[in-house]
Order: sequence, then structure tokens, then C-alpha cells
Amino acid sequence: MKTFLHVGCGPKRKNQTTRGFNTSDWTELRLDIDPSVQPDIIGTMTDMSAVASVSVDAIFSSHNIEHLYPHEVPLALAEFKRVLRPTGFVVITCPDLQSVCALVAQDKLLDPAYVSSLGPITPLDILYGHRPPMARGNLYMAHRCGFTQKVLSSTLQSSGFAGVAARRRERSFDLWALATLAPLQEAELRQLAAQHFPA
Repeated sequence: MKTFLHVGCGPKRKNQTTRGFNTSDWTELRLDIDPSVQPDIIGTMTDMSAVASVSVDAIFSSHNIEHLYPHEVPLALAEFKRVLRPTGFVVITCPDLQSVCALVAQDKLLDPAYVSSLGPITPLDILYGHRPPMARGNLYMAHRCGFTQKVLSSTLQSSGFAGVAARRRERSFDLWALATLAPLQEAELRQLAAQHFPA
């Protein structure tokens, strides 16, 4: 059985990751900075020292990378590479600044971009972090950097990932990227991405 590391899991479990991971073939290992969400491992993306090197087959990171300062992103990606097995890959999803900034350019900074289970989400929330939890003291929710599809892809490539597939979902204001340590044929990369990107 293969293991994927669910980085910055929050309260979410395997069934809230991807179709590809939510199968009997994968075991989930949960890592988070916040002990209250009861992760298997307490740690940060930039210091996953509690995770052994070359010990997981994949990593899932949903809406975490934007919480880092820009200079910390290469550190986190280096940690991702360290813990992955040679055939491993990472799936990252984060806000798409290009679609969010299109709303800002229309002077809709405080208009709801969409309504989530937590209520209305505005461009300001997407850019800088969801305001209600931060107002209650959860500053883990603050955003410190951001990406477009081009920048996320080039960041993964410059960090040493051999294969990168990325997708921009303009209406959902998010980006999805899959990056492999080993080179893959384009058809193989697309097939793997199709298992983990939203339909």
C-alpha cells in the first residue's frame, strides 16, 4: 500500500483530498502545525523533520503554500522533495491570483466571489486570508504570498521537479499542480494529473 502525506491537513481527511488518493490503494499520513486538528505529525511545511527522508509516495497540499512567505516556498518544496520516494509526486492547490485580481480590477474587493460552507468569500479573503478565523485569533489563516499558473509551474520546475502539469480554474479561483520527481512522458503526466485534478 502506498502512503501520501497530507500536508496542512486541518480537520480534513482522505475523503476530502482527491479522487486518486481516496482509494484503498493509499494510506493517509496527516501533518499540520495546529495540534487541535489532531494530525498524525505536528510540523510545518518548512520543517518536516519528523517525517523520514524518502518515506512517502506522494504529498497532497491544499491551500497551504500561500501561507508561506515567498522566501520560504523553496524551503518547503525542498522538504517535499526530501520526503518523497524517487517515483513520488506532489499535488498542490492554491488560490489563483490572476482570476482574483480580475475581480479586484473591477472594484469588487469586498463583493462575494463565491459562497463556501463557511459563508461568503471575497477577493480580499482569497488574497490575504479568511478574515473571520483571523479575527478570532487564528493567524495561521493569513496569506503571505501568491501564485498564477505560470509562476506556480516555474517555481516547481526551478525547485527541481522533473515533470509539472498545472491547471487554472478561473471560476473556482484556484490553481492545481502536479509535480513529479522523475521525468514522465507527457501522456503519463496527464493521466496522473487526471486522477487528482477536479473533474
